[in-house]
Amino acid sequence: MKLFAIGAFVLASLAAGSAAAQSAAPPANPGPVIPGVCVFHNDRLLAQSTAGQSVQAGMQRLFTEVQGELTPYATSLQTEAQALQQGGQAADPDGSRARAFQARAQEAQQLEQRRQAELQYTQRQQIRAIATAADPILVAVYQERGCGLLLDRSTVYLQNPAMDITDVIIQRLNTSLPSLSFNRLEVPAEQQ
Repeated sequence: MKLFAIGAFVLASLAAGSAAAQSAAPPANPGPVIPGVCVFHNDRLLAQSTAGQSVQAGMQRLFTEVQGELTPYATSLQTEAQALQQGGQAADPDGSRARAFQARAQEAQQLEQRRQAELQYTQRQQIRAIATAADPILVAVYQERGCGLLLDRSTVYLQNPAMDITDVIIQRLNTSLPSLSFNRLEVPAEQQ
């Protein structure tokens, strides 16, 4: 079973945001502020905003729920596989037990794939909700600061911290969207 693959996906997604939010020590001389050039760090917004943190916590909760749902299937299948291996031909003379095992294993695999798709879809929808709330804030700060060019921090190695508008956006997003509460979402049929 790929139970741990689901966990790896969820945890890797969350860790990526947290790791990206950490940066190296700034240089002693950051250079001049370039008028009209601003920098925004979306990964840091997702990792440090209260809404982003609620998505991380919610996804961890959903992963634990899915893991709790799938673990009994995996345990049962593992027990049955061992019984079939140890019993050999005598344990399943007509092969019906092996066919039933195969059918159950296929059902478990389909359930696991469905849950993994639901977790991915749920995470995308929550990130989309944060982006929807953050976009007008980003535009407002862009205009307030007189930005003529907004660079994504993931493409900028170093910049003068005075050009970074991420903290302001996080503060305003925390006010307008303090958290998200959600459950696992079913993937719409047209997106499966």
